Amino acid sequence: MADRLKFDLVSPEKLVLSAEVDMVEVPGAEGDFGVLPNHSPVMAMLRPGTLTVESDGKRQSFELDGGFVDVTPEGVTVLAENISEA
Repeated sequence: MADRLKFDLVSPEKLVLSAEVDMVEVPGAEGDFGVLPNHSPVMAMLRPGTLTVESDGKRQSFELDGGFVDVTPEGVTVLAENISEA
């Protein structure tokens, strides 16, 4: 896949992850949704759940207690508290 997403996962204490990724799956307050390159801009609340990042065929998961996701043409930013790697 030629297109990639700029992804930032941020907690109040630190930048947890900053990477170029292929896809992000987030636990939206109204249901899980995936973000691929060229996704329409959206800002949404997150419910407690699992956020999954896929890059080069490898998946990395994080447990969140909720937060917000901001999808822009530049990439995806997730702001969340109590982030732990699953």
